[in-house]
Amino acid sequence: MNNSPEKIRMRGFAKRYPVDRAIAWIDSQTRAIQAETIRIDVATGRVLAEPIISPMNVPAFDRSAMDGYALIARETIGASESVPISFRLTGRSFPGSDPTSTVFPGTCVQIMTGAPIPGGADAVIPVEYTAIDAETVHVQQAIAQFKHLSKTGEDIRKEQEVFRAGHILRAQDLAMLAALGIPEISVIQQPRVRIILSGNELVKPGEPRGQHQIFEANSYLLKSLIPRDGGVIESVQFVNDERTAIKNALEKPGADLILISGGTSVGQEDFVPAVVNELGELAIHGIAMRPSSPSGMGKIGDSFVFLLPGNPVSCLCGYDFFAGRALRILAGYPAGWPHRQIQGRLKKKISSAVGRTDYCRVSVCQDETGAEPAGVIPLAISGASILSTTVQADGFVIIPENLEGYPAGENVIVNLYE
Repeated sequence: MNNSPEKIRMRGFAKRYPVDRAIAWIDSQTRAIQAETIRIDVATGRVLAEPIISPMNVPAFDRSAMDGYALIARETIGASESVPISFRLTGRSFPGSDPTSTVFPGTCVQIMTGAPIPGGADAVIPVEYTAIDAETVHVQQAIAQFKHLSKTGEDIRKEQEVFRAGHILRAQDLAMLAALGIPEISVIQQPRVRIILSGNELVKPGEPRGQHQIFEANSYLLKSLIPRDGGVIESVQFVNDERTAIKNALEKPGADLILISGGTSVGQEDFVPAVVNELGELAIHGIAMRPSSPSGMGKIGDSFVFLLPGNPVSCLCGYDFFAGRALRILAGYPAGWPHRQIQGRLKKKISSAVGRTDYCRVSVCQDETGAEPAGVIPLAISGASILSTTVQADGFVIIPENLEGYPAGENVIVNLYE
């Protein structure tokens, strides 16, 4: 990573920061926020703030893994369908209850799946390998010691670390917590994200649109990405391109991270950068990348602020590169790309410029056999307002600032839109 503070000169902005410099700022400034205690039934996708240590053995007792008969394994040696060995049925064992009798030589106890193993028994013969006649069970197959029973602590041992801090909880993890009798856990709080849309030209879908107005799309894009990265939406606010309105939306407390889309560049109506600098710190503004070069980032009090361009492709790119990364760190998620990655071979070259990171939308055609790398077809690097390029694309390829692109036939990493 290039942590040099030097900025790259490009047209539009007087100076622009390398992408690596912006990422370094994010990584140096952001940390997971504080913890909270929640019920496990609402913990899917949450991040553990501390390790989980098992308070018990699982199973807590020796139990049957099959419906059948508990007996002494060595007494079944030589049993077969033609020469069965007979055992006297002396009791039963059901889940949740104590066995009604102990197993002695020559006897067995009927048992159900999950029921406790009666004293004296060391195996369970499945019911399908037996025949019963009144109170006599005829065993038709030999069984090994400890077969078809689960020993105490076989799954989880008492005081074992079950999950480490930082683990992202899945459905099966919640089932394990429930099996351990743990009703509540400590998790990283979900960062609260405020979305601010700036622009006199914006109209919400479903409302009348003037001849020179556009339907607002970026809030729908961002609202869909924020949960992926561990955040919750604090509010969505629409403001005019007017300094006081922007200031009021930015300085209101309640958000851990603020995304403001539109009015972020260096034009006459772009008030956002100056307002952020007035209220706090605009650490970085203008980045050597395409699209999303007007992106910026800083802080107002304890809130992180990310400036995202109004053009939808630029907004997506800026969020994925910068704001999404910060949000994942705040939420306790891994900082890196959240996309599934595949390797593919370029069908056409990608042209870029040294000194600029490019975000190239691509389509992918997979070989039917899967034997060869997928074919990758570049769609667009430019066209910050052409949202259809992201709809047509299967993912994107990043061209780092030290390359002039990739030739046809080159193997590249594709980050998949999913």
